[in-house]
Amino acid sequence: MLQFRRTVLSVVSTLMLATPVYAGKLAIVIDDFGYRPHTENQVLAMPAALSVAVLPNAPHAREMATKAYNSGHEVLIHLPMAPLSKQPLEKDTLRPEMSSSEIERIIREAYGKVPYAVGLNNHMGSAMTSSLFGMQKVMQSLARYNLYFLDSMTIGNSQAMRAAQGTGVKVIKRKVFLDDSQKEADIRFQFNRAVQLARRTGSAIAIGHPHPSTVRVLQQMLPTLPADITLVHASSLLNEPQVDTSTPQNTSPKNAAPVAPRNPFSGVKLCQPKRVLEPVDARRFFSVLSESIAQSMLIKYMQHQWQGWGKAPNNTPVNTD
Repeated sequence: MLQFRRTVLSVVSTLMLATPVYAGKLAIVIDDFGYRPHTENQVLAMPAALSVAVLPNAPHAREMATKAYNSGHEVLIHLPMAPLSKQPLEKDTLRPEMSSSEIERIIREAYGKVPYAVGLNNHMGSAMTSSLFGMQKVMQSLARYNLYFLDSMTIGNSQAMRAAQGTGVKVIKRKVFLDDSQKEADIRFQFNRAVQLARRTGSAIAIGHPHPSTVRVLQQMLPTLPADITLVHASSLLNEPQVDTSTPQNTSPKNAAPVAPRNPFSGVKLCQPKRVLEPVDARRFFSVLSESIAQSMLIKYMQHQWQGWGKAPNNTPVNTD
């Protein structure tokens, strides 16, 4: 028995040494593709496991999406969505108050402008993604095109996961922004933070942009990625556990007037007379009242009982059968 245990431990140890153990998966998505082909081509020269998100109305959207796909990169649609801040909106920016047909049209056209897209993430969108009513319409459209949704998490109370329930659309969430600051030291710090999150939780998604400083940091740090971290496409994390931290909202539009609950016991409606009622003489009133009482069922019953109705006659033979 002791010899058997030693053999099992020896085999397990050998397998652990022979097989690399990946502690975490890291997905990196580079947004805003379609405007800067020179810098974007540098991104496409990096490992194919990087994913890219293309703005559908960018002048080089189709060109860069095709190049990315041919280079082995995963392609997403980077769709503008309304922010809470007051600023000029880009063409075809999704807004919560839009109709389902208008949202479907914008997503359909974006899908046609960004070939090979398998997912969609939001460009800005703090107002749109925090609207459950608006995001439900988005998810219904995404289901038609079999696209997943990468929530850029531009607001903490995003309703994307809640809105996707029942639609079949899978939702994953960004954990780290690489380049809120374009200083290389800050980008390196965020990159290492993403690695630590992937190691600690099993997976992480980081989003960056094709800024020259971001490109330089990625060129330096991707070749030295720790051995226990594997770089993956964003879609590789679709089956990873996701936690919905949002708080529930009403499904009606934010500025819609509240609807009072229907009361089934609304009472009896009185018919209004078409002309003024004429006064009734007191003698006529008491006369009608006495006639009504005399004709009532109770008075008739009492009269019949008093007169002996309902009693069997004395000479009625008794049936003894």
